[in-house]
Formats: sequence, structure tokens, C-alpha cells
Amino acid sequence: MNELLSRIAEQCRAEADNGKVANYIPALANVPPEKFALAVHTLQGERYAVGESEEAFSIQSVSKTFLLALALQEMGEALWHRLGREPSGNPFNSLMQLERENGVPRNPFINAGALVVCDVLFDLYQDPLLALQQWLSEESGSMALVDPETAQSELEHGDRNAALVHFMRSYGRINHRAERVLDFYCRACAIKMSTSQLANTMLILANHGVSPVSGKKRFTRSEAKRINAVMLTCGTYDAAGEFAYRVGLPCKSGVGGGIVAVIPNKMGLCVWSPPLDQTGNSAAGLAALDMFTTETGLSIF
Repeated sequence: MNELLSRIAEQCRAEADNGKVANYIPALANVPPEKFALAVHTLQGERYAVGESEEAFSIQSVSKTFLLALALQEMGEALWHRLGREPSGNPFNSLMQLERENGVPRNPFINAGALVVCDVLFDLYQDPLLALQQWLSEESGSMALVDPETAQSELEHGDRNAALVHFMRSYGRINHRAERVLDFYCRACAIKMSTSQLANTMLILANHGVSPVSGKKRFTRSEAKRINAVMLTCGTYDAAGEFAYRVGLPCKSGVGGGIVAVIPNKMGLCVWSPPLDQTGNSAAGLAALDMFTTETGLSIF
């Protein structure tokens, strides 16, 4: 496996030249574009990694996976009364689709949907950010901390997200103060973790909702299946079809350059390369996951 990961890194790093580091969030614009890491953790306890796998980076929208998990473990199917679970086919921060659909987000992995999930979490936890950090720290095996510089940068340059919250609130889809929801959302996105931490965290979804780290049953087998399904169909914005075609795994990406993936019953993966393609997904990350599933034959198909 280590030999395979080394070959993937060698062949896929160059794909980063086809992307650009996110520059609309100043704190992300300064990340060196040559960074690359890939980590694979199995349910049997095997750990493989290549590149800067212990270096923490801003997880950004990868956090939406865990926000959804936190909400589902408390609310179950009732969560879907607040938002949909269909692919959007539009950019992750689009307002047009939201207006056509009366302020109901298409799924929890576009920005509007994640903001609704954040709103829901205020009804479920006294301090939802602390609950998220504790959940991630326990499942990853090390502390998951918010980077205050990145959080502030997102808050100061988050006009589109502010517009989404206020628009949904006008339809009665957001119950809490817009500023409170935005602050939580930005801080969740500004959590920094490494590929090794994130690969370990994804094992709970490979293990049907039972944590291989703590032994806790976080959510039901059915809920784990649903999270994986929404990751497959919606987790990479309007490139979900491309990821299903090339990678064949449930994935969730973030504009920090990270992509997490799950192989049920087997392993969790995370790749990190900051330059993004036109859909907001890591260019080298997509290539690396494509090569991994092609070389190993491990996919859900």
C-alpha cells in the first residue's frame, strides 16, 4: 500500500497545476499550492500515508459531513423536514435555486443546506461548536481546533453566506439570529485537521455508525448509509457525477483542498492538495482518488 500511495503522489501532484488555491478567503490564499498528502486508515487498524499527512489544514466544507452526522444522531429522519437531499447541479453558494424552491436548500452539503443544519444544531446542543470539536477530537484521536484567523477571514468576506442566511430567514427556514448561525458556520469551516486525523474520523462511516475508536454507536446503520449516500450524490458540489464516475466512492470536499472518502466495511481516506478546479474541488485530490480506486479495484461499484 505504501508503494501505491507513493506512486499516486508522484503521478498526481502535477494535477495541482490545473487548479488555483481559493483566493476569496484571504487566509486560504496563502497556503503553499505544492502541499500534498494522502492518508488511508483501515478498520483493521492499518495506517498508511504519504506527503504532509500530519500537517493540519482548514477542513472548510468537509465539516459539513460532521455537522450532518451530529444532527442526524439526535434528530434522525426528522432532519429532512428542514432540507432536501438531492444533487443541486449548481455552485455551492448559489442563490438562484434557493429562490426557486422557496428557501428550502436542496441538500446539506451546499452552503445554504449546511447553514440550516447549523441552525438546527442550536436546538440540539447548548454549545454546538464545542460538541462538534469534541466529536471530531474523539473520532480522530487528537484535538480538532478552530483557527481564529481563518474564521475571522471567512466572517469578513462571507457576504454571500450572509445573503443565504437572511434570505432563508425571510422564508422562516432559519430560527436563530443570522449572525449567530454565520459565526458557528464559519468557525466549523475553520477547524484545522490533518489527512491522518480525517481518515481516522471517516472510519465511523465505514463501520456503519459504530466508532472503531471509542466503540460508541454514534448513529444507526441506516443513518450511516444515508450520510454515505448523500456524500456520493452531493458531496462534491456540481461535480458529484464526475466523482461517482471516476472515483466511485462517497466523498466530501472542501475549498481548503481536502477530500474525505469512505469505502464501507473497509477504510476511510483523505487527500489534501490546495489548488482547486473550476467546481471548487481539489484538482490533484480527484486524480489521486481516481488512481487509488482504479489501481486497487476498491469502490462501491
